[in-house]
Amino acid sequence: MVEPNSSSSSRPLSRAQTQAGWPGEALAQAVALQRSLAIGDRDWHALKTQRARRAAEQLSAALVQLLSGDDPAAAKPTMARQRAIDLVTNSLGWLKAELSDPGCPTHQR
Repeated sequence: MVEPNSSSSSRPLSRAQTQAGWPGEALAQAVALQRSLAIGDRDWHALKTQRARRAAEQLSAALVQLLSGDDPAAAKPTMARQRAIDLVTNSLGWLKAELSDPGCPTHQR
């Protein structure tokens, strides 16, 4: 078995990885990525028009949903898989410029 930190993309899966369906460290890495890409309240006004940034935020959230709640061996879509699909669809809307910032509710009064 190859060490978990190896850069080999063809490393064999451990028994725990095979049973869970996802590599053991994948969820923690996805969560870390999502946290780093999330646009917080303080950054919203500065970053709200960056379509690629919004798309990346949504894509990383989709990955977290998939890894945290989906069984990749399930033949039928799971709730987590549907939430991931919805987030991917939303991210495509940002990338295709079909979505835009709805505006800040506190500034529309």
